[in-house]
Amino acid sequence: MEAIPEAILDTIRRAEKMVLLTHVHPDGDALGSALALRDILEGLGKKTLVFFEEPISFLYTFMPGSDRVCINFEEVKQFAAGGAADSVLLIALDVGDKNRLGRYREELTALAPLLVIDHHLSYDVFGDYSLLEVGISSTAEMVYELALALRATVTLPAAKNLFAAISSDTGSFRYDSTGPRTMRIAADLLELGVRPDEISSALYDNSSLSRLRLLKEVLDTLQLHAEGRVAVVHVEGDMFRRVRAEMDDAEGFVEYPRSLRKVEVAIFLKEKKDGQIGVSLRSKGNFDVSEVARMFGGGGHRKAAGCRFHDEDLSSVRGKILAAVNARLATGA
Repeated sequence: MEAIPEAILDTIRRAEKMVLLTHVHPDGDALGSALALRDILEGLGKKTLVFFEEPISFLYTFMPGSDRVCINFEEVKQFAAGGAADSVLLIALDVGDKNRLGRYREELTALAPLLVIDHHLSYDVFGDYSLLEVGISSTAEMVYELALALRATVTLPAAKNLFAAISSDTGSFRYDSTGPRTMRIAADLLELGVRPDEISSALYDNSSLSRLRLLKEVLDTLQLHAEGRVAVVHVEGDMFRRVRAEMDDAEGFVEYPRSLRKVEVAIFLKEKKDGQIGVSLRSKGNFDVSEVARMFGGGGHRKAAGCRFHDEDLSSVRGKILAAVNARLATGA
């Protein structure tokens, strides 16, 4: 990562209070980065508040400090009130698009200056300051570099959250975004006392019985296309009800079709409670799924991306995504 601009470091140093934000339905990188940065900033004497629109998924409650977050926007306004113009700073982590800040995005960005820290290829410039490193493994990697630049202490709880975030966003260090610097940072975190077996167990070996039953239902929907190069699975609302599973139990299911030998693109369609259809895309080889996601208002990385559809059914969404993927496969994109 290139040197962090002194102007950004000075902005952080001047601020007395900071509100840490991330995208809606935060993943492991978003959560781990926010929780770790809060710990790092508090070590520098800053007052901090981590705000999410909704409670943290049970999948990530093992993260240190996950029980100390705010989900009430009125509390955010009270926290940010008063003080000099540069005494309050918003920091958005792992957010590649302003819309991903959620339903309070306009009110939030009106409260104070905004610093965006992100690593997405599909980053859409917004905010007053930005720290962008496309191609780096995770936002957590950037948070660690920021801590070093600020000469801040990285405590063991922060180190655990950073390691969990990096592991989550690299598929346990399997994706090609994992570089030498990623592994050096991981080694630094181990030297601070992180146990990789503990983090891996919490992330990957913590399934409920209902999750496994839901996985069986989802795998039964498997369809192969393009001579086995594309795999599609889906989950519908009645599947959750049938096995008494939670919406978050379907997290990560896209990795199962991706693991098939010949598959280059995996597609997971998820029917949500609000009627939306969430689409998760994963790839192997040179296929860039972020290009497909952007066609439908989404985004992400070359090997992992997603988008959402409103007021459409599963069949319609499946057809649109498959058509886009097949068209790119046909052209060798």
